[in-house]
Amino acid sequence: MVDNLQLVIITGMSGAGKTVAIQSFEDMGFFCIDNLPPSLIPKFWELIKETGKVTKIALVIDLRSRSFFQEIQSMLVEIENTNLVDTTVIFLDATDEELVSRYKETRRTHPMAMNGLVTEGIRKERGLLEEIKGDAQIVIDTTELTPRQLREKIIKFFRSEDTHTFRIEMVSFGFKYGLPIDADIVMDVRFLPNPHYIEKLRPLTGMDDRVYEYVMSFPETEDFYQKFVDLLDSILPGYKKEGKNNVTVAIGCTGGQHRSVALTERIGKHLNKKYHVNITHRDKDKRKETVNRS
Repeated sequence: MVDNLQLVIITGMSGAGKTVAIQSFEDMGFFCIDNLPPSLIPKFWELIKETGKVTKIALVIDLRSRSFFQEIQSMLVEIENTNLVDTTVIFLDATDEELVSRYKETRRTHPMAMNGLVTEGIRKERGLLEEIKGDAQIVIDTTELTPRQLREKIIKFFRSEDTHTFRIEMVSFGFKYGLPIDADIVMDVRFLPNPHYIEKLRPLTGMDDRVYEYVMSFPETEDFYQKFVDLLDSILPGYKKEGKNNVTVAIGCTGGQHRSVALTERIGKHLNKKYHVNITHRDKDKRKETVNRS
């Protein structure tokens, strides 16, 4: 069974920012569906009940007719355990002048002005959506908002304590296996002393205490660590402020087994004090796999 389901229905004027809105909910961990026909809501609800795992849902639905909105209202009433469902309708709006400007920039055709002027399509749509706007719990005027500002406003409304809208992906890798193609920041630590040349450390990884302590025992390692975390501490807030959802920091050594793993662990723990951090060691066991195959 589904408990405490949060259901958000996103609607509003065409060109007012529904795409940005649904992406914002996706970043907050909502299960998102764009342009779901209202007639499919009951089937969708049955699937949700069967899984019992989804608790936050955001839907963008074409509500450009009163009948669609009335259909949704009646369906929500019929849903079982609706007292456990927190439903919110968001209406996105903008001035006619701003909507016309956006359509001119994108060179798109307004859905209600297929054979006429954009202004005529906006006028028709605004008339059809007047009642829906009045019934919406949240109305956001996006006329003066940038996509980033709209995203911030939505997150402010719906953010929960366990919501992570900005995260750091820490990745260790070996240069011999190639650079991570999705990395935003890449740091080469091959200048540090290499545990590979110590026979008893060679089969181990940076996750093992002996390797970790060996890598961290050198003054140059500590100097690098302090300067690099200072750099990250100074630039990561800028990424977050600009609306970036995640930043991938990749640290590489020759094989991705010793030095990069140890430092990725240490730096990841430091950043985890302020951010949500995921740590991945891409090539940590590559050498072992190669040995086993041979």
